[in-house]
Amino acid sequence: MLDYDKEAERYDLSRGGEPRAAAAAEAVLGLLPPGVRSLLDVACGTGIVTRRLAAGPDALRVTGVDLSPAMARHAAARLPGAIVRADSRQLPFPAAQFDAVSSVWLLHLVEDDDARRIVAECARVLRPGGVYVTTVDKGASHNVGSDIDAVLASRPRRPASDASELVASYATDCGLVAAGRARFAGRGQGRSPRRAIADLRRGWFVTLPPGDPLADVFAARLAALPDQERPRPEPEFTLRAFRKPTEGHREPASNE
Repeated sequence: MLDYDKEAERYDLSRGGEPRAAAAAEAVLGLLPPGVRSLLDVACGTGIVTRRLAAGPDALRVTGVDLSPAMARHAAARLPGAIVRADSRQLPFPAAQFDAVSSVWLLHLVEDDDARRIVAECARVLRPGGVYVTTVDKGASHNVGSDIDAVLASRPRRPASDASELVASYATDCGLVAAGRARFAGRGQGRSPRRAIADLRRGWFVTLPPGDPLADVFAARLAALPDQERPRPEPEFTLRAFRKPTEGHREPASNE
C-alpha cells in the first residue's frame, strides 16, 4: 500500500493532473440528478477533482473528506473551509445530510470488509432521493492490452475489492438501487515501461512490494521491453451510480 502522506506532493502530476481530474468530475456530475445542491466527496485526496465538482454548472456546495493529513492539507488549500479530515469508514456527519456522495478511486484501496463499511457510510449520510457515485473495477481498467500488461499478467493478484458486482451488492444491502454508469479516460495515465518500473519500485502493485525478489523479476522483464519512454494507451475508468429511494416510493427495475 502506498503511503499517501508521502504521495501527496507528487500525487497530481503522477496521476494525469488537471486533464484527468476534469474528465472524472465531468463524469461524476453527469450522473447526478437535477436539483442536487450538496455533495460529499469521500477520500477527496488533494482536492483536484473536488474543486472541479464545486465549480460545476449548478454551483454545488461540496464538502471533502480525507484521512491523510497531507492530502487534506492540499485539498484545503484548493477549497478553504470545505475539507474535513476523517475516516471514510466512520464519517463525522449525521444521517441524510447530503444530496449526493462520491468516492472516486477509493474502494480498490481497501479490504472487502472496509469497502462494505464505506459504502454503508456513504448510504447513511445520503438523503432519500440522492445518489451515490463511485469508481469500480479500477485495477482492470489499467489493462489496456499492451505489452506491459502482457508482462504483468502473471504477477500475483488479490481479489478486487471494488469489483462492480461486489460494490453493487454492498449498495443493495444498504437499500440503494442502481441508477446508471459512465466511463471516462484516465488522461495522462498511459504507462511507459520505465514508468511501470518506477511504479513497481514505489509499491504501486500491492502484491509486489518493494524489496520482494519477485518485484525485481518483473522489473527486469519490463526493462527488456522496447520504447521504454513511450506511453501505452490510457486506461478508461468506470463509475456506477446508486440511488437512495424516497420513503414509500418503489423504484423501477434497472436494466444495467
